[in-house]
Amino acid sequence: MANVEVRNVFKFDKATVAVAMCSKERSSGMQRSALVRDGIVIYPVGEGATAELQSLKRFKDDVKEVASSMECGLTIKNYNDLRVGDVVEAYEEEEVKRTL
Repeated sequence: MANVEVRNVFKFDKATVAVAMCSKERSSGMQRSALVRDGIVIYPVGEGATAELQSLKRFKDDVKEVASSMECGLTIKNYNDLRVGDVVEAYEEEEVKRTL
């Protein structure tokens, strides 16, 4: 699980890019995520819905992970209403086999 706080937002024709600071553990581009604004989950809405990071960059390079206390750029797939102060909470879903 990782928290990434949006510090700045740049809007382009096709995407909204957030400049963010990773504040907890490591953030991975392969993780599921949720966008939290003022303590309320804004995106995705609904039971079982998940948001996916479309891209995660460090400087000009695509990266798979960003260490804590490092800045990165990110975009969220199918979502463009990012604002300064938003928190992207990334998490991994782990499937556990059922046993008796």
